[in-house]
Amino acid sequence: MKKLIQTIRNISKIKELSDRILFTLGMILIYRLGSFIIIPGIDSKALLDAHQGNDGGLVGLISTFTGGAFSRASIFALGIMPYISASIVMQLLGVAVPQIQKIQKDGESGRKKIQTYTKFLTIVITLMQAPAYLASYAGRGISNNDFLTFQLPAISVIVASTMFLMWLGDKITDKGLGNGVSLLIMVGIVARFPEAISEEFLRGTTEAGGGRFLMFMIELVVWFFIIALTIMLIQGVRKIPLQYAKQMAVGAINQSGARQYIPIKVNIAGVMPIIFAQAIMFVPQTLLSMDFVDKEGILGTVFLKLSEPQGFWYNFADATMIILFTFFYTAMVINPRQWADDFKKQGAFVPGIKPGADTADYIDNILSKITFPGSLFLAAIAVLPAFAMMAGIKTAFAYFFGGTSLLIMVGVIIDTLQQIESHLLMSHYDGLMESGKLRGRSTGVNSPAGV
Repeated sequence: MKKLIQTIRNISKIKELSDRILFTLGMILIYRLGSFIIIPGIDSKALLDAHQGNDGGLVGLISTFTGGAFSRASIFALGIMPYISASIVMQLLGVAVPQIQKIQKDGESGRKKIQTYTKFLTIVITLMQAPAYLASYAGRGISNNDFLTFQLPAISVIVASTMFLMWLGDKITDKGLGNGVSLLIMVGIVARFPEAISEEFLRGTTEAGGGRFLMFMIELVVWFFIIALTIMLIQGVRKIPLQYAKQMAVGAINQSGARQYIPIKVNIAGVMPIIFAQAIMFVPQTLLSMDFVDKEGILGTVFLKLSEPQGFWYNFADATMIILFTFFYTAMVINPRQWADDFKKQGAFVPGIKPGADTADYIDNILSKITFPGSLFLAAIAVLPAFAMMAGIKTAFAYFFGGTSLLIMVGVIIDTLQQIESHLLMSHYDGLMESGKLRGRSTGVNSPAGV
């Protein structure tokens, strides 16, 4: 406690850091207030009755990312998710389209162009998603569904709100702490945590005469253990030693080349494989609701098996796709041959390995060794909420036992703490840890691929 109080005092002494923290908290407050403003023309009470007890499936998952704004038809209903979708599309285009690849290699100007394209694509995606979102509420809180008097103004509000959240995220990144977009998603996830854990606590103290309270305490212990394993997955790196050739320093004095390390994350793909896999796993559920599918036939039975979040085949297919997508995304992000060429240009080499093709094979071999166990671990975390629900944990709290929610929450918190620690260390104060430091971007050197 004494260490914590001293750290808070140190933070308050650094004007830039305290200003950034206050600015971030102010932007988060605006985001949370906006998530309770209902789209004009929608009856919020009718929506509340329609969603009563429906905290699972696609609606429950998206509501988790938006802090409940999706289910309550807020002006921030779509949250920052259209921007995330646009960013993913641009990443995929960067692999498939040579023109996009060329722009990506143009440094800062290329990055700004990609950002501009991403924002325009966000508007297009929002314009497609907003009408579909409003159509899903027809007859459930929408009495006037006229295009000119309701739909057009409502779509305009949703598009404008999404663009405002993009601006909000950019401002947090520039003047606040952490990555603004990631922070907004994390805030949306954490916003539902107090309600989820309080429901589980009340259930533990009231059911069976309060005898389930012990189970609630065991759930908390298991949850903290899962968080610790998730931190290990996010922070885990494999260091590749890199030796720089001798260089001639100022004064014509020969200096020995310095040895540094390239840190390759065990989980390079982050949450992307889970997002891709979950997007595909919602397809059978959507098809099952359509009239042309025979629900009693073979195809209907298969779709039904793949639509049960607690079922074996759903989780088996989900875990398999996560493993495959992890390998795919890792191969898309890291090009060992490009790394080997960059090392050569920089006058660097891996000790004991010949430059060129041998170095590329060496990096590829390391990637294969760390990606497979990393993908298995990622798949295990992704299916943990299903096991939590099977164990009797309520759906709202079970989402925090793994999956995208837990990975985003832990990852963003670690990134924010790293930035706070960097400010403290630069101002000659102790970091957040009594010994050592938070492992992250300050460790090692930047890799050629920007990992």
